[in-house]
Amino acid sequence: MTLAATEDRQGLSPVQWAVRGLTPGYFALVMASGIISVGLNLIGQTWLSMALLVIAIAAFLLLVVLTAWRLIAYRSEVVSDFQDARRAFGFFTLIAGTNVVGVRLAMAGHPRLTAGLLAVAALLWFVLGYVIPWTAVLGPHPRPIIAAANGTWFIWVVASQSVAISAATLERVYDSARAVLAIVAVFSWSVGVFLYAAAGVFVAARMMLYEFRPIDLNPPYWVAMGASAITVLAGARIVEMDNAPMVDATRGLIAGASVLFWAFATWLIPALVAAGWWRHFHHKVPLTYEATLWSIIFPLGMYAVAGIYLGQADHLPIVGAIGGAWIWLALAAWALTLVTMVRHLFRTVILAPRG
Repeated sequence: MTLAATEDRQGLSPVQWAVRGLTPGYFALVMASGIISVGLNLIGQTWLSMALLVIAIAAFLLLVVLTAWRLIAYRSEVVSDFQDARRAFGFFTLIAGTNVVGVRLAMAGHPRLTAGLLAVAALLWFVLGYVIPWTAVLGPHPRPIIAAANGTWFIWVVASQSVAISAATLERVYDSARAVLAIVAVFSWSVGVFLYAAAGVFVAARMMLYEFRPIDLNPPYWVAMGASAITVLAGARIVEMDNAPMVDATRGLIAGASVLFWAFATWLIPALVAAGWWRHFHHKVPLTYEATLWSIIFPLGMYAVAGIYLGQADHLPIVGAIGGAWIWLALAAWALTLVTMVRHLFRTVILAPRG
């Protein structure tokens, strides 16, 4: 069979077509695998945790290569994503995924790798934190932009809080950099809190002011819960940090705010489950695989880990017990989604040339 015979869709092979249309938020796969690995390690499931870490690292490296390929070969599609307020905020999953892998590597005894990944992620967070809102919100798309607000906007919050968690993780390893890491942790946590409030207002306004169809209620809306949960985890890690001027000045505030964010994340779960029922069972929107499904798995894992850490940091054993039990639900959802993803990729990429 000739190459021309196996290529379709504007002359592209199935692999090229998949790379060209790669979703900016696909690093949510790395985020989900990494955070569940962290949670399993916290409850003593070492080997299972290590298996998910290997999968997270493999997915991270593969997605970095595919993203670089897409940037080089299909730059116009990347630019289009940056200018689309419905998709652009998905690029923040690269930052969050980098830090989640870094934090898990620190737990495995590799703080130098964590420090290197934090340096890259912090630089990306600083740059993309200005570039994406500028290109997506102030780009050439029709007004009002708020009509395009969706759950992916909360990923900006997740990226900010992931920087805080990674910095707090390294604080106990590098005593000489304690003051700087404390500033980074508290600064990014504070920015994340304000971004959560802003994203919440924008998304709520979009839902109330414009037509909201069942198909619009896609998986990234679960990131609203995940962003709240990661704010809890970041706060709990900061509370556990040793004495530093920035931490000492905010420890009590952050501890109290973390409890409030955990309560809000808990409150959101039934609402999101009901929304999913309304979408798929009441309005019959087909439940099929899409890359954004990982935007459900990461919040589930993050809620579990946040509960475990908050229970330790603020001496709340009930919260910790909820987190310890919840991690198994997150693992089951992760396994189901992974199997569905592999099946989907096998059918659309591997078997596609035969058709």
